[in-house]
Amino acid sequence: MKTNGLASLLALSACLTGLCSTAHAEDSAEELAKKLSNPVASLISVPLQYNYDSRYGAGRDGHRSLLNIQPVIPVSISQDWNLISRTILPVVEQNTPGVNASGIGDITQSFFFSPKAPTAGGLIWGVGLAFLLPTGSDDSLSARKWGAGPTVVLLKQDGAWTYGALANHIWGGGGDADRPSVSSTFLQPFLSYTTRTATSFVLNSESSYDWKSKQWSVPLNAMVNQIVKAGGQTLSVGGGVRYWADGPDSGPHGWGFRAQVTFLFPK
Repeated sequence: MKTNGLASLLALSACLTGLCSTAHAEDSAEELAKKLSNPVASLISVPLQYNYDSRYGAGRDGHRSLLNIQPVIPVSISQDWNLISRTILPVVEQNTPGVNASGIGDITQSFFFSPKAPTAGGLIWGVGLAFLLPTGSDDSLSARKWGAGPTVVLLKQDGAWTYGALANHIWGGGGDADRPSVSSTFLQPFLSYTTRTATSFVLNSESSYDWKSKQWSVPLNAMVNQIVKAGGQTLSVGGGVRYWADGPDSGPHGWGFRAQVTFLFPK
């Protein structure tokens, strides 16, 4: 299953390169790397993020491959404001206790209203709404509920450093009456350091708290990313490890890994 997930990543990468090879970069590689560390930067990007987690369930005998397709599209809506669209479309192959399925999961769609310029103190921020869309192709890969709630991002960029946090809370209802309602908080604190050679060292957590089951899921991620050019296309490529500090018995345990290719389309 891990091989199939990587094959999907490579195939989609090739497709996107063919569609978008005419983009022209104006920013330096270092500036692009710093923009990529900012979730509400004025930069069109398409990250393809592959995750592999093992030791699922109480018996520690399950595993999952997850390819997140995450286009980020900023739109100028006035002289001072951008609207940032951030989409997460999961493509899953999962062999875990009670779940043996592959397909598309539920989409999380976020919209941020963000000032084009930082505050006088250097704070970059955005606020908006996040939506849960029950797009899962299999019952085991979907909550089967519609959801929505507030989302916010706050960060500062100080020289080579970027630090901040993104958060949302989604309440879900409607949809399948036989499925439980959704109330989930997502927290993503992040820290990155970008060198003059456009290498970024990234630490973050993508934690969630399920208010229905009163359970945290806390993966800790460490990655290294590099801005490169391939056939005229600007890319960020990277990889790293993740460690599950907390989670339900039915979830993953211990170590996993992540690989990512991000297509960049500077203006």
